[in-house]
Amino acid sequence: MKLRSKAAALLLLALAVLLLALLSLRARQDLEPPGFPARPEAAPQRRHAPVPTLPPEPRAFPGAAGPRFPRRRPPRLRPGASRPRAASRGKLARRSGEVRSLHSVPPELWIHLAVVACGNRLEETLVMLKSAVLFSHRKMRFHIFTEDALKPEFDKQVILKDVDSLLYVDTDVLFLRPVDDIWKLLRQFNSTQLAAMAPEHEIPKIGWYSRFARHPFYGSAGVNSGVMLMNLTRIRSTQFKNSLIPTGLAWEEMLLPLYQKYKNAITWGDQDLLNIIFYFNPECLYVFPCQWNYRPDHCMYGSNCKEAEREGVSVLHGNRGVYHDDKQPTFRALYEAIRDFPFRDNLFQSMYYPLQLKFLETVHTLCGRIPQVFLKQIEKTMRRAYEKHIVIHVGPNPMS
Repeated sequence: MKLRSKAAALLLLALAVLLLALLSLRARQDLEPPGFPARPEAAPQRRHAPVPTLPPEPRAFPGAAGPRFPRRRPPRLRPGASRPRAASRGKLARRSGEVRSLHSVPPELWIHLAVVACGNRLEETLVMLKSAVLFSHRKMRFHIFTEDALKPEFDKQVILKDVDSLLYVDTDVLFLRPVDDIWKLLRQFNSTQLAAMAPEHEIPKIGWYSRFARHPFYGSAGVNSGVMLMNLTRIRSTQFKNSLIPTGLAWEEMLLPLYQKYKNAITWGDQDLLNIIFYFNPECLYVFPCQWNYRPDHCMYGSNCKEAEREGVSVLHGNRGVYHDDKQPTFRALYEAIRDFPFRDNLFQSMYYPLQLKFLETVHTLCGRIPQVFLKQIEKTMRRAYEKHIVIHVGPNPMS
């Protein structure tokens, strides 16, 4: 009985030692990047592999020595050229460090995104902000204006006085690629440009402004204010030409008098006022392509946004309430896919592939016949995000 108890105790002790060894090995493996073997506790000194011996040449006659071959040495690497992949691993490590240190980004490098949310626009606003967060890399600060925030002080002072640049979007906008990319367009402004918008229509003869407007408008088809990039520093310091007085007026001095003059002629509110302003100041406007403000007008009468056909839709603008009715099911499918996507789920499995299946149900519509236009930038953005989080965060290979 004692022998059996002793044997059982020894067996349990051996199992415990084995379990501790396995747990220790598992812990060391967890510290290593996935896909690489665990780092040895004391790495042995690296030695060059032996050079294989060349077979002797056949001798001309017995006793004759074969030709001597000089001993081949392994090639020496030049200083600074050892481990050719070390430099690239260093870059990856630095880039992954940059991702982890977002909190150290100075405020002047943040992206500022503004939206006005009134009435029943809460869900649209949240989905728009979600799309911005899903696909972007840099830190963002949101400026959300609602009815409760519209206080009398706004009439007395210029708001956002400490913000240099700002991206304004309507609530019915969805980002299909990083906000960082449209923010970079600020660098393309020349010395006089202080704002950027997309054309209202690509074909002037069927555009709204060219057919119905009763006030001045920019260019041949007007511009759409649903996506507007602004250099606020320049706007605050510019004297704008106008139809009110012979001299220039500051932005805040001009808006109310301009509205009072044209209020019986404008239909689209702030967008009409902006068209009037840039009609008199065309040198102040940078016009970006329609892919940055893609609306049903770009496909419901046939595809007419060539930039989106080449590069895909970058910013989707679902005006006319198309996210909430069945008139444009392609736009609605995109909106619902982003709205229903759970954070931290796999983007391909939980958004991209279900979206492809949804698009199969929309091929009977004019916009649904060109699904690649809507999916191209989403796929590219998702692949970039995947590579950033999977490839970059693997880290250097400790055994190479």
